[in-house]
Amino acid sequence: MLCVQPMRVSASEIRTEMQQSEENQVAAEVAAPHALLMEVSTGTVLMGKAADEKLHPASVTKIMTMLLILEALEEGKIALSDTVTVSEHAASMGGSQVYLEPFEQQTVETMLKCIAVASANDACVAMAEHICGSEGDFVKQMNERAKELGMTNTHFVNCCGLDEDAHLTTARDIALMSRELLLNHPQIHEYCTIWMENIIHTTAKGSFEFGLSNTNKLIKQYEYATGLKTGYTSVAGFCVSASAKKDDIELIAVIMGGADSKSRFQDAITLLNSGFACCSLYKDDNRAALPELPVTGGVQDTVPLAYASDFSYVSTDGSNLSEIKRGLKLPESLEAPLEKGLAVGKIVYSLNGREIGYSEILVSESVEQARYGDYLQRAVRIFLL
Repeated sequence: MLCVQPMRVSASEIRTEMQQSEENQVAAEVAAPHALLMEVSTGTVLMGKAADEKLHPASVTKIMTMLLILEALEEGKIALSDTVTVSEHAASMGGSQVYLEPFEQQTVETMLKCIAVASANDACVAMAEHICGSEGDFVKQMNERAKELGMTNTHFVNCCGLDEDAHLTTARDIALMSRELLLNHPQIHEYCTIWMENIIHTTAKGSFEFGLSNTNKLIKQYEYATGLKTGYTSVAGFCVSASAKKDDIELIAVIMGGADSKSRFQDAITLLNSGFACCSLYKDDNRAALPELPVTGGVQDTVPLAYASDFSYVSTDGSNLSEIKRGLKLPESLEAPLEKGLAVGKIVYSLNGREIGYSEILVSESVEQARYGDYLQRAVRIFLL
């Protein structure tokens, strides 16, 4: 079983002898030529194998498509109950599909199920057009979002994963977009874990049922599986971004270029089991209340503070995480003006005398600089007291 030291996610890494050794360990147990295992809450890369080589991703592309759909839902641009009208272009998509017909109408939620469960290319294009007006504009948005997520080796040409020369990504980049989807849109599990479900086609020919069957067999084969997306073309080989959760540990295993469907799932299980066996997760769920800091030259004398983010840490070396220590680093006072969200300090975490991370501390209110009139009013109030 693999147990390796964690590596933090980065756009590019300096390959050390230790990293090369880790890849050799992975290669011994994973048949696919490209693989990566990531812990979701921290983004820590636990294992990797040729994870930065640009490859055709096939339908794993649809993770970005689903991410943009769920972001549009969150922003109120679309609703699950909205009606989507299928264009002739969307209906013409080959490959994996649910055989939508031109001018057929389905809800956004049904389209999302068709994408997440049946990997439907026609539903992807219909949703791209519904959100952005055209698939081309939607793909531009996909590439912009990829840049924002640090997916430096990714370029999308379409929204469904059909093979095109320039449509490329990496195992690492797939893990990055998978993590974003899982962290910020956990409702995706409601769709990715559907095993079988029927939809209703209503066209000029009448209404009839069509069965959706999940392409991700891990949903039935692996007890901790929670998603996420498979892919296959003759060029890309067999791919999967497999998510799983055991207790408080959530992992993503990306497999690319597998020789067959069975081996890609076995490779994913190998990585996930190894990760669950090695990982311990620390979450600081019991933070102390922060003090208010004195402010000089402001319209108020103190300002409240807030933690910028939660903190979590993954260990794979068996360390006793109950020994993690916290230390506040704050100035004695602040000078106005202060803008809400300004970083003024941090809480530092250490284990066995080694810093393992920190979280910034922010000003939670804006404080304007005091003017002559403010000082005068303050003096009057003091006099009246």
